[in-house]
Amino acid sequence: MQGYRMPLAIVLTVGIAATAYGQQSGQVLKLPDQIEWKAPPMVGGASTAILYGDPTKSGVYVTRTKFPAGLKVMPHTHPDEWRTVVVLTGTLYFGLGDTWDESKLKTYPTGTFFSEPKDTPHYVWAKDGEVIVQVTGMGPTGTKVIPTK
Repeated sequence: MQGYRMPLAIVLTVGIAATAYGQQSGQVLKLPDQIEWKAPPMVGGASTAILYGDPTKSGVYVTRTKFPAGLKVMPHTHPDEWRTVVVLTGTLYFGLGDTWDESKLKTYPTGTFFSEPKDTPHYVWAKDGEVIVQVTGMGPTGTKVIPTK
């Protein structure tokens, strides 16, 4: 995929300081019971699993983030060159902007795929129950919290 650029993308995962699996040329296999969830910094109550690559370095990575019921992630951005998200379970409420505004939240049910441009301010809510998303991006990634006005 070298030289190929996917649409610019976003979401939800964090500046992860967890141990990562290096990019490999061979097969990578993670069965559900082999996924190791860790609590990332800055997202109280969420946990993240690194499935492929190293989100702290340049290159493609794949992570999953689990948001417990009721968790609100305040406005923030990600520096990824491109980033895509799939809602694997639950309903994610997603809004664009640098200020929390429930009237701007869109409902993204299980199965939703979306992308967002680099450094786009956004916020999310696991309003109705636990939500798990899978993020594929071009690292390095991180999360820049937007100060409350």
